[in-house]
Amino acid sequence: MTISTRGAAKAPAVLVLEDGRSFRGRAYGAVGETFGEAVFSTGMTGYQETLTDPSYHRQVVVMTAPHVGNTGVNDEDPESKRIWVAGYVVRDPARVPSNWRSRRSLDEELASQGVVGISGIDTRALTRHLRERGAMRVGIFSGNALEDEGVLLAKVRQAPEMKGADLSAEVATKETYVVPAVGTKRFTVAAIDLGIKGMTPHRMAERGIEVHVLPATATLEEVYAVRPDGVFFSNGPGDPSTADHPVSLMQGVLERQTPLFGICFGNQILGRALGFGTYKLKYGHRGINQPVQDRSTGKVEVTAHNHGFAVDAPLDKVSDTAYGRAEVSHVCLNDQVVEGLQLLDRPAFSVQYHPEAAAGPHDAAYLFDRFVSLMEGQRA
Repeated sequence: MTISTRGAAKAPAVLVLEDGRSFRGRAYGAVGETFGEAVFSTGMTGYQETLTDPSYHRQVVVMTAPHVGNTGVNDEDPESKRIWVAGYVVRDPARVPSNWRSRRSLDEELASQGVVGISGIDTRALTRHLRERGAMRVGIFSGNALEDEGVLLAKVRQAPEMKGADLSAEVATKETYVVPAVGTKRFTVAAIDLGIKGMTPHRMAERGIEVHVLPATATLEEVYAVRPDGVFFSNGPGDPSTADHPVSLMQGVLERQTPLFGICFGNQILGRALGFGTYKLKYGHRGINQPVQDRSTGKVEVTAHNHGFAVDAPLDKVSDTAYGRAEVSHVCLNDQVVEGLQLLDRPAFSVQYHPEAAAGPHDAAYLFDRFVSLMEGQRA
């Protein structure tokens, strides 16, 4: 990746998809070149949380909302210590941020962190193209990185694909750290960081849980060294078919029958641990307005998503696994994709979305209470 942070506002830029379609606009953020998987996010708010979500590692995010950046960037809302997206695509960037918490513009933040973006393109046309053709490799080029489009297309096609990518260890913490319980400590949870967002341990801490966040490479012995009442597997980037260590680790937790909760990538890990397959979605689910039904209650929740892979489990029956009976607990109402799993004979469940939802909505916050109930039941 070649990057300069100067002159972005005036520099021409071009976005080139691996199927040859291109869009011309203006540089936004850093000037240079970047590569990744082109995906679109349907959220109208919460762009700062999206940018700093480690699950977006190596993805170029296209915002379907036409006007982006109007609230600027603050120092309270990041979900991690850096921006993780590989590139950023917007239609109409705000000229001046306007919010009492804003410290700098989004353009300035992207430039300072070396994130190459593009603005002024028809993001509606790009989104429709990705829906029809599917998520694909993409490059954004500006400034001195601009060349003949044939040359740029060749570069895009040489970039690595998301299918087969093993990325969780690249974004996870290298050292264990502890998020203390808020108020009286009730439980201890070992959280496996596969790309965890900062709000996730905070939501558990609010419920009296002391959270020990462990690296993605943690061993079963290291997990149980913290004497956990429950084990949590986080969200994260990449292809779940490559995540052999997290799958093995989760199977060890299931064998010990410790209460277990997984979200997003953690849902795919549970699927694999139970013997189900995973597959790549055509264009995935991303944004904060995805409708999901909790099949145990019939309630429909509006939820926050970021996943390009899904679990291949039967919707119409209870499945027998090595760890007892399992069933699909949640389903996406847009396309019937599996959005949750639960074991009927052991204390374990997962969902394919973000119940912490820092930017909203908060329909799924009850899932942390469900995790607490499992730990209470095990203790009793």
